[in-house]
Amino acid sequence: MSGAKGKSSSGAGDPARTLELLWRDGSAAPAGRRGPRQGLTVDAVVDAALALADAGGLDALTMRAVAQHLGVTPMTLYTYVPGKAELLDLMLDAVFLRMHRPPFRPEESWRSRVTAVADANRALHLGHPWLVELRIVRAPLGPGVMTKYEYELGAFEGLGLDDVARDSALTYVLGFVQSGARAELDARAVARESAMSDGEWWDAHEPLLARALDESRFPLASRVGEASAIAYDGLYDAEHAYRFGLERVLDGLAALGGS
Repeated sequence: MSGAKGKSSSGAGDPARTLELLWRDGSAAPAGRRGPRQGLTVDAVVDAALALADAGGLDALTMRAVAQHLGVTPMTLYTYVPGKAELLDLMLDAVFLRMHRPPFRPEESWRSRVTAVADANRALHLGHPWLVELRIVRAPLGPGVMTKYEYELGAFEGLGLDDVARDSALTYVLGFVQSGARAELDARAVARESAMSDGEWWDAHEPLLARALDESRFPLASRVGEASAIAYDGLYDAEHAYRFGLERVLDGLAALGGS
C-alpha cells in the first residue's frame, strides 16, 4: 500500500470553508466568484481527485496533479478548493454519499441489517483503497457523512442498545471492516508485486517451508498451518477471514443486546 511517505488526516483544513463546500448548492463557481473556466465545478474537482486517488493512492494526489487532470492551472483550481486538506474532506464525504445503501426491510433481523452495513463498507474500502491510508478522526460533517451515519445507526434497531452503546457498536463494526479491508488490500498488493498468488508462492517455496514446519518441534503449528493452507489454497483467504470474523462480531453484539 502507498502512504508510507506520510499519513493524511480528515478534518485538517479550514473548518468554515470546508463546511461551506460540503453543503454547497452545486453551482458552477465558488460563492461570490466567477469561474475562470466555464463548466468547471467543485464536483468536477472532487471527481478528478477521486480518479487520481483510486488509481494511485494518496501519494498520487496533489493539487497540481488534479489541475493537470482537469486541464487547468493550479491557481485556477485554488479558486474552487482552497487546498488538499479541504479536498480530502470533500472526497471522503463524496464516497460516503455515493456508497451503496440497500433499504432495510421491516421483517429483516438486526443481524441481516448490520451484515449489509458491513458488506457495503467493505466494498467501499476495496473500491477506494486510499480510504485505509486516511486517518478519519474528525470526519467532515457533510451530507455524505451524516447520511451514512443516520442509515447505519438504523441497522441496530431491535437490538436493545441505548444510544451510546449503539454508536459504540457501529464504531466496532466499522473498525473490524476497515482492519479486514486493509489486510485484504495488503495481500492483493503482495500478490500483484510478486506476480504470484498465495498458492503459487506456497508451491514454489514448499521445500523451504517444509524445513520451517518441523512437526516434531512445532506439532500444533505444523498441523494447523497445513490444514489452513490446504483450505485456503495458500496462506490467507480474505473472504473466509471476513465472514468468520463478522459472525463473531455479530455474536458479541447479540450478547451485548441480550438477543
